[in-house]
Amino acid sequence: MSAAVTMTQDEIRRRVEALGEWFHDMDLGGVRTAPNHFLWGYPEAKFKHFSHVVPADLTGKSVLDIGCNAGFYSLEMKRRGAARVLGIDSDDRYLAQARLASEVTGLEAEFRNLSVYEVGALGERFDLVIFMGVLYHLRHPLLALDLIHEHVAKDLLLFQSMQRGATEAMTPEGDYPFTETAHFDEPAYPKLHFIEHRYSNDPTNWWAPNAAAAEAMLRSAGFAILEHPEQEVYLCRRVEAPWGAGAAYPVKGPRA
Repeated sequence: MSAAVTMTQDEIRRRVEALGEWFHDMDLGGVRTAPNHFLWGYPEAKFKHFSHVVPADLTGKSVLDIGCNAGFYSLEMKRRGAARVLGIDSDDRYLAQARLASEVTGLEAEFRNLSVYEVGALGERFDLVIFMGVLYHLRHPLLALDLIHEHVAKDLLLFQSMQRGATEAMTPEGDYPFTETAHFDEPAYPKLHFIEHRYSNDPTNWWAPNAAAAEAMLRSAGFAILEHPEQEVYLCRRVEAPWGAGAAYPVKGPRA
């Protein structure tokens, strides 16, 4: 941890405002970054409900925060002693916000513009991967989980996704006869609700899994659920992926 940069509240406020609207409401030297957030105190207020499942001491550990936004979770992991924290996002404004938060707090983390689909380029595995609030923004959600498993997850995965539909998680049978279809209509059967246009006025909301689908996708990608501290949040461990799992890599043109 480096020393926090000394700035007046007015200086911090000017820099916060210059970076536009913030989704992470954080306290930076007495300046709240999103004081009018519709989920006041988000994500800190949410984290308090499941922070106990994250190791309190991350000394010597590495952390990858996928879809880091303004860096709240990245900086929280540095507070827990993580030796290396890398936050990635595909939005340069969010990354600039995260760098400012790191500068003001003195919590050193690296932030890079990188998509979840590009994590293979990192060439390293991390003790803890944070994948919070990203899955439902992806057109290819299971591919993202496969890529995380194949390239960057070493041990733990902290996962969250918006869920809609049944909150109870049905575990389907291992197989069903071709003529049996009734289970598909059960509300608790794993379902991904596809959003063709917008949801909550957000064109990046593509999928809304129910609870069973979120859990089934995690298992299918090779993540065993260890803890389910609150709705939508799971702490998982990377295990051997089941048969049929694995990232697919598209051919980028005709073969020579």
